[in-house]
Amino acid sequence: MLNCEICGKLADKHHIVYRSQGGVDFPLNFKYLCSEHHRGVNGPHKNRKIDLEYKLEMQGRLEKLLNKQFYTLDELVKLLKINKGMLKKLLKEYKLYKEGYKKSDVVFRLMGRKKYTKYMLEEYYDFIARC
Repeated sequence: MLNCEICGKLADKHHIVYRSQGGVDFPLNFKYLCSEHHRGVNGPHKNRKIDLEYKLEMQGRLEKLLNKQFYTLDELVKLLKINKGMLKKLLKEYKLYKEGYKKSDVVFRLMGRKKYTKYMLEEYYDFIARC
């Protein structure tokens, strides 16, 4: 069992992009959190700000890790530590160029078909300030 990334207590595996949002099982989509930091008041399931921060962090890691414009399936499997069959299924709706899949398509799909921006976090702060 792993420890919470915040406080060090025993942790559960948290999907940053939830399965219901199109998230999949691969290491960059996991954060290890104790029950308090996972489903408590200050956890991503009850705190939209924290949820957005985790998603922005994951998206940034993906963009940094994938530093070329195109990738073959085998390169993606190795870099992302993701099952090849699952990856093939995830990317079937995207064009496969002779150089491979576009980085932007891969990141978009792994983020649950959504692009997160810091502006979303600013909107959240604006919304809270108005309440």
